[in-house]
Amino acid sequence: MSIVMIKLIKIFTLSVVGLLCACSSYENVGEKSPTKYTQADYDYLAITDPKHMSLASKRALARNYHKYEEWFGRFTVYNLGGDFAYEEGVIRRDPSRVLLINDMYYTWYTRSTGETKGFGTGDPEAKVFPWDKSEIWYATSKDGWVWDEKGPAVVRGETGRYDDRSVFTPEILAHDGKYYLVYQAIKAPYNDRAKNTVGMAVAETPDGPWKVLDAPILTPAANGEWLGEEDNRFAVIKQGDFDSHKVHDPTLMFYKGQFYLYYKGERMGERLTSGGREIRWGVAISDKPEGPYKKSRANPITQSGHEICIWQHKHGMVMISTDDGPEAGTVQWSDDGINFDIRAYIAKTPDAMGLVDSLDSEAHPMAALEWGLSHEYIVAPDQPWWSGGNAIQRFEFNAVNVHD
Repeated sequence: MSIVMIKLIKIFTLSVVGLLCACSSYENVGEKSPTKYTQADYDYLAITDPKHMSLASKRALARNYHKYEEWFGRFTVYNLGGDFAYEEGVIRRDPSRVLLINDMYYTWYTRSTGETKGFGTGDPEAKVFPWDKSEIWYATSKDGWVWDEKGPAVVRGETGRYDDRSVFTPEILAHDGKYYLVYQAIKAPYNDRAKNTVGMAVAETPDGPWKVLDAPILTPAANGEWLGEEDNRFAVIKQGDFDSHKVHDPTLMFYKGQFYLYYKGERMGERLTSGGREIRWGVAISDKPEGPYKKSRANPITQSGHEICIWQHKHGMVMISTDDGPEAGTVQWSDDGINFDIRAYIAKTPDAMGLVDSLDSEAHPMAALEWGLSHEYIVAPDQPWWSGGNAIQRFEFNAVNVHD
């Protein structure tokens, strides 16, 4: 065997040994990783023997169940007075963020009338959901309990426009002396496969007048493909992106010098996950409030949340994810507005929470939830969820002590 060949074998042998040592070292680090936890951590989680932990105990440590107690609490909801008292035959739902302007609270919301009949009636004019054939109205209150309905802010567009069937689920942003309403819009006909968009209206006062933009600021991804001609949203050849069917529940935030448009996506051919419906959220970002908005390459940024509410705290964002998905009912934190990590798990979150913008959200992580608005369904027994009424309520959030 030549000297060169011997040297090559030695080099190869050393390389392999080095690689094996590196792997062994890496494995050892992994085995010793629990040393990053303290005895106090083990005691908090009642882990008696850290060398013999169940998967549940390992999950508890990895997911920080022993931390963030200040993020946990419970919600209480209350009925409201004035025009927000429940009125049979009138749908009031999806309250926006509450703004305090000249000692008066303002909110915007979805309002409609008429019987909801669902899909499949054969009548293209039949109202299919509570938010169908809706307008966006606004109301004011001196105390946050008794509300005075002021009238419509944004109505449906003329026939043929992207918003001619319904405008609903509004959210408000006050920025640099102007007010920006973002909301969902549907173009007729409203069938099971209908897509929707996000519209925007701008005003210089909270009482309007509102200028509606001529085109949506956000649309669904165009990379899904339906299977056949039947009006069936579950029948697809290709599902496409997480938002290939609908873009829902927009929330506009001014954050780090840019405008972050958070939105829920629904995918063509919806499936189930381990937490139920596949519901996910994304964000689109712009340098200007009117857009253009560019969807984040990191989308989707959640794996749950029929609705979310989101607010700034310190240098980052806090989010509550409500129903649907494996992370439903979680409070999450992000230091960049995109990558969220779970901090707490909260049961019975109110629907469609609208936060009070004037509260001191810096006081502690959950201070923004001191009170706000939500909605409830009022449905007769044994009837489908969409067949009844909706009313706007007030919620309050309280931290929970172990002795409470």
